Amino acid sequence: MAISRKNEFPNKNLKLAEFAKALSHPARVAILEVLAKKQKCICGDLVIELPLAQSTVSQHLKALKEIGLIQGEVDGPCSNYCIDWKVLEKYQKLMSQWSHQISKLKKVNSG
Repeated sequence: MAISRKNEFPNKNLKLAEFAKALSHPARVAILEVLAKKQKCICGDLVIELPLAQSTVSQHLKALKEIGLIQGEVDGPCSNYCIDWKVLEKYQKLMSQWSHQISKLKKVNSG
């Protein structure tokens, strides 16, 4: 069995990879866009907005919830989901810093 060595990387690299993985499916990107537009919505509304089955939407919501990008509350028979803006901003900042770092390295190495 192979041994995972991902924990040997810096925490910021792990967090950035976690964010990229969460956004690696177009359904998850679309879910975040719908939630951003509506501010809060019931899971059933997402199924109406997206070309996916309820069970598939639920799986994608679970992936986004696991890394904290969305929050969900049970309200009777419905589940309400919304974006956790503080968490999203944290990931955006991390992505921006990484992108800036890569751009600086390109400039240093090309000229």
